[in-house]
Amino acid sequence: MCNPKTLLSPLPIGPVTLANRVLMAPMTRARSAQPGDIPTALNAEYYGQRAGAGLIISEGIPVSPAAKGYAYTPGLYTDAQQAGWKRVTDQVHANGGLIAAQLWHVGRIAHHSVLPAGQPPLAPSAVRARSKTFAFTEDGLPGMVDCDPPQALSHEGIAAVIEEFVQAARRAMAAGFDLVELHGANGYLLEQFLSVSTNQRTDSYGGALENRARFVLEVVNAVAAAIGAERVGIRLSPWCPPVVNDMDFHVEARDITLYLAAALSARGIAYLHLAEWPGAPYPPGFRQRLRAAFDGAILVCGGYRQDTAQHLLEQGLVDAVAFGKPFIANPDLPRRFALRAPLTEPDGSTFYGGDARGYTDYPALPVQG
Repeated sequence: MCNPKTLLSPLPIGPVTLANRVLMAPMTRARSAQPGDIPTALNAEYYGQRAGAGLIISEGIPVSPAAKGYAYTPGLYTDAQQAGWKRVTDQVHANGGLIAAQLWHVGRIAHHSVLPAGQPPLAPSAVRARSKTFAFTEDGLPGMVDCDPPQALSHEGIAAVIEEFVQAARRAMAAGFDLVELHGANGYLLEQFLSVSTNQRTDSYGGALENRARFVLEVVNAVAAAIGAERVGIRLSPWCPPVVNDMDFHVEARDITLYLAAALSARGIAYLHLAEWPGAPYPPGFRQRLRAAFDGAILVCGGYRQDTAQHLLEQGLVDAVAFGKPFIANPDLPRRFALRAPLTEPDGSTFYGGDARGYTDYPALPVQG
């Protein structure tokens, strides 16, 4: 990739050109219509307000009923859900923006109250997560509950999950998304296969580094064959901390990420998106080796400010930076960066669930006449 000039300069990714490098990070907001987990006009308004981002990456979208782990998350496996997302993408495009669908399977981070009746969470191995998820309590009220024990996927089950990703990717294209992003980060199913702490298999999907990467690459292969590799991105989090869905820092984080980067580059996918954590710096030389291994765009996300993001861009080690919480409270974030305007702080009590409050009621800066 070319060495970027500023956060506000354009960037080609796959078949599209981003107007700037200030991306909206994927953020679960738990505001779909019930029953059916269907995107609504409110969701369309929310995303449309933020169309000034170079690229919006949607909240995580479960690829099937069994992929769901959180209450009220909009899916992409029914016609009604697809129609709801079409409303969202139409609004983003009408406002001049681009949007990617983040396709999601939570794996073991799930609870029976949001899964099909009798369906346990699915995982590479039957290792229960010592963490909680946002589902329903015994009283039927939404709240944080312990994750249920998972069931290890059979080879037939793995093939079925891959097909769920394929069908969701096809629906994403039909719904008008510009790109899809496979959620391989934050302790969810794809990363569960990568980590030695959650993958204890002894078959072709476990053990050696290449085996633990196999499922991720098979998902990428199948989705790329269905919609084109140039429209596919993936999110990884090599050093996902234990506090995030009970993930240990796996000892081969660097090696398996660089292995995947080279394999993904050979497949010609559009971008690689890394979730990062402040206070958990990468090993010396890792960013340089990642840049050498992957030919597509490299995106990062993780507590960046305008100045720290710009500094990283100027080093030529990344191509764009995604912002999460700043985009919640500042729907016109790229314009605020351009004007060096102050940023509004978001109200954390309205992050998950609810209505327009804390969702679509943050004002943009007034346009000067």
